[in-house]
Amino acid sequence: MGAVYRFSFDVSPSDVLELDATLGDCILHDPLKAVSLFQSVNVVLKPTHLPPFPDYCLDLSEFPRGYGPMRPLALEGLVIAMTRVTKYTQGARFLCSEGMCPCSRGFHHIRVHAPGATESATVRSDFTCFLCSSPLKEDVKSRVLGDKQLVELMHVRAVDILGVHDAASLRYQSVTLFLRDELCNSMRIGHLYRVVGIPAHVHQWPNVTWSVEACSVQPWNPKCSCVVSSNFQNLQAASACSPWRFAAIVANSFGSPVIPPGLYNTLKLGLLLSLVQTEDNPDSPNHLDVLALTSDSLIIDRLMRYSLPLASRGIHHELTGELLASLSRDEHGAGTANIHAGSALLASGGVCLLGDLTCYKKDKMDMLQSALESRTVSVFIPAKKYGDDMDQQLSFPIQCNFWALADAASPCKKTARCDNVVLGSVEMGSVPLQLAGAFGLVVQCRETSSNHPLLSMTVHTLRQAMCTGEPLYPACMQFTTQDYKELLAHARELKVDMSPEAERMIHGYYMASRRVRSDSTQRSSFTSVKLLISLAQAHAKLSLRTQVLEEDAVIAVLLCESSVTLKHGGSALVFPPDAVFPCALHDLDSLHQRDLRLEEFRKQILHFVHTYAACIEE
Repeated sequence: MGAVYRFSFDVSPSDVLELDATLGDCILHDPLKAVSLFQSVNVVLKPTHLPPFPDYCLDLSEFPRGYGPMRPLALEGLVIAMTRVTKYTQGARFLCSEGMCPCSRGFHHIRVHAPGATESATVRSDFTCFLCSSPLKEDVKSRVLGDKQLVELMHVRAVDILGVHDAASLRYQSVTLFLRDELCNSMRIGHLYRVVGIPAHVHQWPNVTWSVEACSVQPWNPKCSCVVSSNFQNLQAASACSPWRFAAIVANSFGSPVIPPGLYNTLKLGLLLSLVQTEDNPDSPNHLDVLALTSDSLIIDRLMRYSLPLASRGIHHELTGELLASLSRDEHGAGTANIHAGSALLASGGVCLLGDLTCYKKDKMDMLQSALESRTVSVFIPAKKYGDDMDQQLSFPIQCNFWALADAASPCKKTARCDNVVLGSVEMGSVPLQLAGAFGLVVQCRETSSNHPLLSMTVHTLRQAMCTGEPLYPACMQFTTQDYKELLAHARELKVDMSPEAERMIHGYYMASRRVRSDSTQRSSFTSVKLLISLAQAHAKLSLRTQVLEEDAVIAVLLCESSVTLKHGGSALVFPPDAVFPCALHDLDSLHQRDLRLEEFRKQILHFVHTYAACIEE
């Protein structure tokens, strides 16, 4: 039987202030005194929100800490580590060891947990009776246990040092949150939260640490009202005659500060679609991973580094860092395992840039392949090392897009001269085929001899050096990085619906391809229908539409089929020349020619679906 009953109340301070200003002020400024108003019961008051004034907010980037009042404060941050759930003592009953003392029975000595108190403050062996000063002994049968979890919260701007941003001269340090009882497991690694909590000094001789006892936890998704720039609005109006043109021009001009327009357009479109399709929603896992096969890793790496800051959250994984998760021993007395987020978990809702896969060792490649296929991070906690009763296996979902590049082997001379090579003839270099197959979208970065990337980059670099501060390209291509950032932020927020025509094309193509690719290896690794839908939805969003058209499905099929043939070869479809893009989109004639090629490819898909998918239905 418990020594004391515990009651937890969610409190709205504004409502209490309207009813009783004195009590409301006590809850906001002296919560321990407010709790002491209740007798014979253990009451926990949890403010749901605080007044929107600076004095009630805690900025995790500000120092020093620990000198302010120990009252409820609101703070926002990113979860970078957490422990598993352990037990703590909510309350305990003590009896006087002197049998003649009235305190040897009844409920005279009751100790309950207070914010900032350690386990030894609630339960230990040197307590004395307040009547006769005799030693107290605990009535173990009356001890009440609760759940406890420790979480490390960091200012969200701290992840900039893990991206490709210029590191600011600011110091960031995480703060430890104590989650208790019903708040346990309410937070996930790599996600943003708004917390109301009470700061406390935790005394662990000879140290005193500053932490926060959480009262309420709410997911935090900072919204930015991004409006598409007038440049892109004008472009959308001018390209309304074709459902393919807007996205094509956007991709053609993308990345012009680092590479010239028209170079690697297919990869640029894939990166833009991946940037649009980043959604931190476990119920809608529309991940879109991109692997670029190239013979010039420097240019592709430069393009990916330029694109990463345009994501809602971009993490550049270093080879020496932890990709998935790591373990350490908790330093706050619990002694349990503390799980630290790796690059993949920190990039939740954004993009994790892996860099050149040829630099990875085999064990790292195997670990990456497993993560790509399962979309989870598995953490094994050995019981012997962390003082648990049994080994534990925890899993965390991966909710980010992965970008990577690989230095592929040079194709043969015959292939190099041909403008319409068989895509399946490309070499994967040192990247295992199984790992490449785990990426949703694989793009071969190959340009024709008339648009050699080395020559184009040389001219681009010389023009940048000679024309400092001046436009390098025609005015129609001068979309700034800020324009792209606003466009992508707006496109990510769009909610799209599938049209019946797009659904029929995707479903029919998927079923027909399953029939054509009868080889078990190709069939088992074939791009799932989810990837087709994800690509079509992303293209519709990038085109600033709220409905996925059949034309969006055409781009999805073209990209998917190109990716599959790169991995396995042997396509039943004939790709239009230059695949998704011509060498460059300089004028209306080149745009018109691209539309005609895509229209022919659309008819080819429909014929392919009618021929093979119909056989399956029969």
